[in-house]
Parts: sequence; structure tokens; C-alpha cells
Amino acid sequence: MKIGGSVIGSWRTVEEWQALLLKTGFAAIPSPVDSQTDRHLALEVLAATREAGVVVAEAGVWKNVLARDEATRKQALAYAQAQLAFADEHGIPCCVNIAGSAGPVWDGPRKDNYTRQAYEAVVSTVQQIIDSVAPRTASYTLEPMPWMLPDGPDEYLQLIEDIDRARFGVHLDFVNMINSPRRALYAHEFIEECASKLGPYTLSTHLKDSMLEHSYTAVIREAQPGQGQLDFALVLSSLHRHLPADAPVLLEHMDSFEDYARAFAHVKRAAQAAGVPSR
Repeated sequence: MKIGGSVIGSWRTVEEWQALLLKTGFAAIPSPVDSQTDRHLALEVLAATREAGVVVAEAGVWKNVLARDEATRKQALAYAQAQLAFADEHGIPCCVNIAGSAGPVWDGPRKDNYTRQAYEAVVSTVQQIIDSVAPRTASYTLEPMPWMLPDGPDEYLQLIEDIDRARFGVHLDFVNMINSPRRALYAHEFIEECASKLGPYTLSTHLKDSMLEHSYTAVIREAQPGQGQLDFALVLSSLHRHLPADAPVLLEHMDSFEDYARAFAHVKRAAQAAGVPSR
């Protein structure tokens, strides 16, 4: 298992980038450059990353390819296609986006995210992106979200069947699918279900903690590893059983280098306690 995360910090030169990267101790990261980066710089940064022994696990899109505004949607589709082509060109196995939303917030909850029309739009849009690029090695994936499809392992499996493209895979974010009190209370059983069902298709995994608060209504918050309710020895054991031995798992959504360092240390200790080989 290759444990890593996002690299926080400023850099101007390739040498500064590599020094910052090595300081993290990470074995895997999301791409620090994209399809809009100067090509020469992108090649140098990616080469320096691999020279440091670090895997570039995923290239992100994070655009609303289902936006109702036509200009916004076309721009998002173009960027998704460019990112998938970029990943394919540079040996990055996973290009990841979310399904998208018809509402004003690109990643927000809406009732019509669950309509048949929305489902068919997700399927056809993913097919369009993959077919337009025809990647040879990279796969397009959808990060699960709490309030849009796919929001569970069975829904993801159905998408795999209906999209029906060899270069469509899974980006696993189990915390995003812990979207009910029952899933929160049975979190480790749910994570095992996600890993067992989706593991064979998974190219990259986000690693976060989850916390169900005692309130009058259900409140489930994301937390950095070690500050929530998940036992990461159990989490990593599930991932180790069902994902490839060198699978990348990435920390995310923290604001400082120090936060990432603490979370990384917590996860590494959990891996050691669980007997999960990692670097």
C-alpha cells in the first residue's frame, strides 16, 4: 500500500518541488500539475516526482460536467477530456471527477441528482468523455459523494455495468458514502463492503475519518485521521485484503503541512499495528 496525500507548500522550481515532496515522506500524491500547465514544466515536475520514488496516483477534474449552463458545461467537458488525455499521456492511472449536479452548486445536494434523467446524463457524459479521448492506460472515475450518484457500492457497480467502458474505473472514497447514521454506526462493516465490492475496480482511494455527532438530527462530519471515530487499523486491513498490494491511498482536505504530517503519522502507525505493508 502506498500511503500519501496532497502536498501543501509553495515552490517555484522543480528542485524546490522535489525537496518539499521528500519532506512529506509520502509514497503517492495527486498530480501537482495538469493539462493547462506548461508542458515542459509538467514533464520536469512529474519526472522529479517519480525520481523521488513517489507515485502520481490521480489527476483531478473537479468540474461540473452536468451544469445546466451550456457554456459552463462545455468548458467542464473540455477540461475533463483534457485531464483524461493528460493522465493517459503521463502514465497517471486515474482521472477523477464527481458526477456533477444540475443545481447552482457544482457539488451540491439536489433532489434531481437522483432522477432517471440525471442518471442517464451521468452515463452518457462519462461515455462521451472516455470515447472522445480513447485512453490506452488511464481510466476515468467518479468520486462518490453523499448526495449524488454514486453514493453507495451497489450504485457504483450499476454504473460500471451501464457505462460499459473498459477505461471506466472506481475512485474509492468510503467516507463520502457514510451518509446515514446506520452507515456511520456500522462504519467498519460498510468499509469492508465497499472494499470487497469495489476493490477489483479501484484505482485510487481517499483516506479520511468520519464522526457521527450526538444531535437531534443526523450530523456526520469528515475529520482528519485520528480525530474521528474510525479505527484505521481496521480500515487499512480491509483495503489491504481487497485492493492491489501497491494501491495508492491519499489523505486530503487538510489546511497545513503539519496537519498532513500528523494524519500521515497516525495512518502509518495504524498500518504497522495491523501488519499492513506500506510505504
